[in-house]
Amino acid sequence: MAEARELLAEHPVVDGHNDLPWALRQQVRYDLDRRDIAADQSVHLHTDIPRLRAGGVGAQFWSVYVRADYAGDEAVSATLEQIDAVAQLIGRYPADLARALTADDMEAARTAGRIASLMGAEGGHSINNSLATLRALHRLGVRYMTLTHNDTIDWADSATDEPRHGGLSDFGREVVREMNRIGMLVDLSHVAETTMRDAIAVSAAPVIFSHSSARAVCDHPRNVPDEVLAQLPANGGVVMATFVPKFILPAAVEWTLAADENLRAHGFHPLDTTAEAMALHRAFEAEHPRPVATAATVADHLDHMREVAGVDHIGIGGDYDGTAFTPAGLDDVAGYPNLIAELLDRGWSRADLAKLTWSNAVRVLRDAEAVARGLSATRGPSNAVLQPVR
Repeated sequence: MAEARELLAEHPVVDGHNDLPWALRQQVRYDLDRRDIAADQSVHLHTDIPRLRAGGVGAQFWSVYVRADYAGDEAVSATLEQIDAVAQLIGRYPADLARALTADDMEAARTAGRIASLMGAEGGHSINNSLATLRALHRLGVRYMTLTHNDTIDWADSATDEPRHGGLSDFGREVVREMNRIGMLVDLSHVAETTMRDAIAVSAAPVIFSHSSARAVCDHPRNVPDEVLAQLPANGGVVMATFVPKFILPAAVEWTLAADENLRAHGFHPLDTTAEAMALHRAFEAEHPRPVATAATVADHLDHMREVAGVDHIGIGGDYDGTAFTPAGLDDVAGYPNLIAELLDRGWSRADLAKLTWSNAVRVLRDAEAVARGLSATRGPSNAVLQPVR
């Protein structure tokens, strides 16, 4: 553990996905006096500043997620509220959080001892089929967009819904091209395998998986198959291993389906992590013991992804505050040293761990910025539409 903490002091974690903004929306409607993350919030949240510091986090992509049943302008407005919540966090805690838009900003924050704060929009429904809205989100600081969440949308198939497009539609491919042009990372967590393949084929820039693991280790559609992992070296992309037990531990998959159905039966959304929903979860768990993942479970996925994609193409995306359950030893954002210690015990070198925690994620954003500079010099904004403008 001492070596793990020493390594993280020099090469801190870039985490690809944290749902704190949505948790703040659900729990207190963004009232930061009621959830002051400068203090211990472990009763309510996976995330606060003392635990980010204890965990060796140097950069965080805050998810500006909205649920997929938010549609049209409602989805856009809710996404803007999420972006505003991140701005409020950065403004309230300037000694600890630094707004970051570029790879250089990430490095500057690390040098200053602050946590670089970036944003990722989770689900293409957030742009309401509008490339102008996509560009507006980028101007507001969003640096990746997950093409879908759990539902198939008008231009892209999701991993956990019925397909309608065979991957990306023509407009979906134009979304990817426009993301390349403006320097927004294409995030392929949550999308169908066909969408993964289409996006990689179209993208001129590296893609990411902000919070996905290896399907060969846990056969869940949210994970990445080996055939896609093997394409990342040529693309330059990065897959960021998630900690969500139902995606990483085969025994947890069936248990979670039953637990989610229990929530639905009581009128709760399966992704609800409010106190009322968690009380239902705990009662269900008391009668039906939950299979528990560990740091070793996550390490198994990282071992496999390193073998297939290579050490230059892996990272970490915990999905804290976006999941009801976490692995033992990775209970909250203070837990990253336990994962690094597990990997050290498995013989990972310090150089490889530095790529995993920091440099791969910084490099992929820097590469996307370089692609954007080239593309924006040769073509202007796309005004493609999915349907006629009203």
